[in-house]
Amino acid sequence: MTEPKTADVMCRRVVTAAPDATFKELVGTMIVHEVSMIPVVDSAGRPVGMVTEEDLATKLEFHGGAANPPMLGGAHTRARWHKSSATVAAELMTPSVSVAENADLRAALRLLAGVRVGGLCVVNGAGTLVGVLGRLDALRLFLRGDNAIRADLERQLRPVSTNEHRVTVRVVDGAVTLDGGLCLRSATQRAEWIARAVPGVIAVRNNLGFDVDDLMITGL
Repeated sequence: MTEPKTADVMCRRVVTAAPDATFKELVGTMIVHEVSMIPVVDSAGRPVGMVTEEDLATKLEFHGGAANPPMLGGAHTRARWHKSSATVAAELMTPSVSVAENADLRAALRLLAGVRVGGLCVVNGAGTLVGVLGRLDALRLFLRGDNAIRADLERQLRPVSTNEHRVTVRVVDGAVTLDGGLCLRSATQRAEWIARAVPGVIAVRNNLGFDVDDLMITGL
């Protein structure tokens, strides 16, 4: 498995809502489908916003807007108070953040780190919604089987292995152990970097030996 893309882990079965979906429809959809967020899409299927369970819960928190506006708590608290009187998705939603389906997962997760709603809308080349990416979707990579991880890593390490210098890979519960030896010390470090980047790897123990300490020679 190469560098995973957003499409590799995103949730493809997405329940959406139109901007005019009512408050009660949104609550019912979340409960029936057991989701915590609903993308709001326009007539062409392009995402325009995201409604979360937090948005809906403001109606209880602030008595549907009957409670006095909060004096403290900052802009986010005031925005929640305004949503408490909303009746349709367009009034409840937060503008959505989109990512291309072919984007590197690593870049998508960095983008997700700055998103308050906790999910990204994944779109195709036409800007149409094709999935949703949450942190839990990405974490599923750590459920990859040990055999799949080992085969993936052995394939990636093949260029550095020779008849005289080989790397033996063991994987137990996602933890990788590298045994054997390579010609250069820098090659042993590169082997560890490769291992750490394989999807599903949790930890790496590098037991690789080397013949020449090229890092000492170069002063690195």
